[in-house]
Amino acid sequence: MQDTDLDALFPAHLATVMERASRALEHTGYRGLLVHAGTPPGVFLDDQHYPYRAHAPFRYWAPLESAPGSFVYFEPGRRPHLLFQAPADYWHKPARMPDAGWVDAFEVTRLGSHAEARAVLPGRLDHVAYVGEAFDGLETFGVAACNPQPLLDHMDFDRARKTPYELACLRAANRIGMQAHRAAAQAFAARASEYEIAFAFMQAAGVREQELPYNPIVALNEGGAVLHYQLLERSAPAEHRSLLIDAGVSVRGYGCDITRTYSYRDADFAALVGQMDELQQSLCAGVRAGADWRDVHLTAHRLLAELLRDADLIRCDPEAAVDRGVSSVFFPHGLGHLLGLQVHDVGGRLASPEGGEIPRPAGHPALRLTRVLEEDFVVTMEPGLYFIDALLDEAREGPLAQDIHWRRVETLAPFGGIRIEDDLAVTASGCENLTRGAAATS
Repeated sequence: MQDTDLDALFPAHLATVMERASRALEHTGYRGLLVHAGTPPGVFLDDQHYPYRAHAPFRYWAPLESAPGSFVYFEPGRRPHLLFQAPADYWHKPARMPDAGWVDAFEVTRLGSHAEARAVLPGRLDHVAYVGEAFDGLETFGVAACNPQPLLDHMDFDRARKTPYELACLRAANRIGMQAHRAAAQAFAARASEYEIAFAFMQAAGVREQELPYNPIVALNEGGAVLHYQLLERSAPAEHRSLLIDAGVSVRGYGCDITRTYSYRDADFAALVGQMDELQQSLCAGVRAGADWRDVHLTAHRLLAELLRDADLIRCDPEAAVDRGVSSVFFPHGLGHLLGLQVHDVGGRLASPEGGEIPRPAGHPALRLTRVLEEDFVVTMEPGLYFIDALLDEAREGPLAQDIHWRRVETLAPFGGIRIEDDLAVTASGCENLTRGAAATS
């Protein structure tokens, strides 16, 4: 999809954002909203800054990844105002207002500082809610409240339902992401190092690391057992056994989240990866509007327990494996999460626009999504099977030891683990697999 196609969808998206914000403001008693893009965080005791990305609530309104110090100001019934900060600077290249069609939806003022922004805004802001991090001088703005939780709950709850523009961005991200994953798989087949595989991914996607939606997980061999493996070893291991790569790319701030696992030459581990892929696809087939994600998560544990028994990794009945927590030794994280402007998108456990939380199932503290699925939600589907030393050691010392086939575990532990992850757009009757759909068309 071309940028012009996304631009054509943006006005309807912005109209939805404005309608949702108007409802949230009315419910919480504010008459206006001021959203800040944020500023680059400084390095402690240094004059450098960490990589910057505009805050998600700001990008929800304006697709600007790099707009430090900018604001969106909105009052219901009025055109939103983009206060774009681009100070004169000979040390750094100032942010540039894109020459894109979506800009026409805003009143735009170019500014050089927060003080100039305050001068452009209405004289009194004591009816306005501010969303963003604090900055020097915020106290002079005189806003009514900073990040009021009732307002955030309203907006976060609604963000789960993606607009056609957002879905188009996520489809485009998945197309680029799958192309990059193919390049990474080819690098693995050529016995590349983790660093080289990550570089192949970024080169194929045409991005540098700070432009990725999250730090890529590129884990060879035992590294696949570390859920958020953060290293990129420069040297290739003496033996290539497996690769687990969890990496995505962004389009207009909307990131895909894709994971694949590969066996180098071992047929036994390759068969286990194939079985996990079949399990993941059977779970995808059960996703539709009205499904309680907690039930889908527990179904994943039951299916995994059956796979563990069939693979001779456990000795107990699958139902007993779930009830006693044996399956959680091998699958300790949640099945998936909401996806959008943030990889772990907001509102996954909100009970309603008024707040409150939907509890996680007992024994599953890592589940990030507990809501009943609605049409146009986008969720990740990522069951896993891992050989994690800390969890296995704990099981070996406790009552679960008798339920696990330890010799079989020791055979597979050098491969680290398996995770298969796709991004799904929920529909009334099922789901659209954005990831596999991208693979089929790219």
